[in-house]
Amino acid sequence: MAEVHVIGQIIGATGFSESSLFCKWGIHTGAAWKLLSGMREGQTQVDTPQVGDMAYWCHPIDLHFATKGLQGWPRLHLQVWSQDSFGRCQLAGYGFCHVPSSPGTHQLDCPTWRPLGSWREQLARAFVGGGPQLLQADTIYSGADRYRLHTAAGGTVRLELSLLLRHFDRYGVEC
Repeated sequence: MAEVHVIGQIIGATGFSESSLFCKWGIHTGAAWKLLSGMREGQTQVDTPQVGDMAYWCHPIDLHFATKGLQGWPRLHLQVWSQDSFGRCQLAGYGFCHVPSSPGTHQLDCPTWRPLGSWREQLARAFVGGGPQLLQADTIYSGADRYRLHTAAGGTVRLELSLLLRHFDRYGVEC
């Protein structure tokens, strides 16, 4: 089988109105993909920027996949959360990006968004915290129902991913 190694890091996030940010991440693949080593999901630490608005996480990602086909190429889905002074967490943004398909090192900027909800939910979010969240996480990367949501733009998550492809030439795929 063909193999894909994804090695890199979630560098950090910028452009969020909240501070004390952390990121929950996961990788989604099609049925023809098998994870040989690495963690399919994880979470960064909380960072509160002291200078500027960039929250740095430098969270490592190290995944090794085997695949029978190109369908269902890996997608990285992200959830950025903020933590207030009382330790309560609220959603700051959802985002996803496709893992690049060419070998080498890639710098990726992943824009994020969050559901707005009703005006009451927006008011409650401003004063009490919390706010609307998605019931099904796959809505982040499947566009079927996402177009009906009322959303607000969030910040941007910066990633650095390096790809190594192995045995793709045996299956007629040129790199």
